[in-house]
Amino acid sequence: MAKTNFQYEKRQRELEKKRKAEEKARRKAEMKANGGARPESEEDEEEEPGSVPAIGQEPDSDES
Repeated sequence: MAKTNFQYEKRQRELEKKRKAEEKARRKAEMKANGGARPESEEDEEEEPGSVPAIGQEPDSDES
């Protein structure tokens, strides 16, 4: 059986952290440029279809 390549996995984790940090910095710069308002595209992405409804909300179902 082959040995696990831990260096590769560590590098992938580091790249993912770097990508997330760059994305966060980009969003922060956009918010600063927009005066603190969230961009329209992010508001639409917040609620995904099939997600669990918040407490107190009725789930959407086709059951009759």
